[in-house]
Amino acid sequence: MLWLILIAVIAVVGAFYVRMNARAEHDASNPDTGSAMVEFGRAFPDEAIRALHSTVDGKAIFLRLHDGKAGFIQSHGTHYVCHVIHPGKLRVNSSESGQGLIVHFPDFAYLDNNFEFRTAAEAAEVSLWLLGSFSPKSEIGAPIAGKAATQTID
Repeated sequence: MLWLILIAVIAVVGAFYVRMNARAEHDASNPDTGSAMVEFGRAFPDEAIRALHSTVDGKAIFLRLHDGKAGFIQSHGTHYVCHVIHPGKLRVNSSESGQGLIVHFPDFAYLDNNFEFRTAAEAAEVSLWLLGSFSPKSEIGAPIAGKAATQTID
């Protein structure tokens, strides 16, 4: 009788261990951008997030902020490194794949990396955020019919 109880306990512990490993693998392959955004909000409470794109590996998230700046979140397990990037404060090149960016942070060289995105369009959009050239289309302030509108990008 004691052997049956011992085998049942070992089976329950084994099942619990297998389930926890499966959950950890799932969490590692599906990063939680929500918790990263919460951490960014704690670090920079006055910055409103307008859009975001995460890298394919889920270890970095680039944010478009409300006032033309960009944000950057890098995951280190359950810890996040958050930065606000002012336009023109870094160098951006496209990667060989065409779906990534090679980013050099002069003030934070340890963050330099090749960041791969799901599509080339995401990489292009993030590069515009980082360089301060992003100008979203909006119906607010749209030109009145019959009048020409011009826009310059510095």
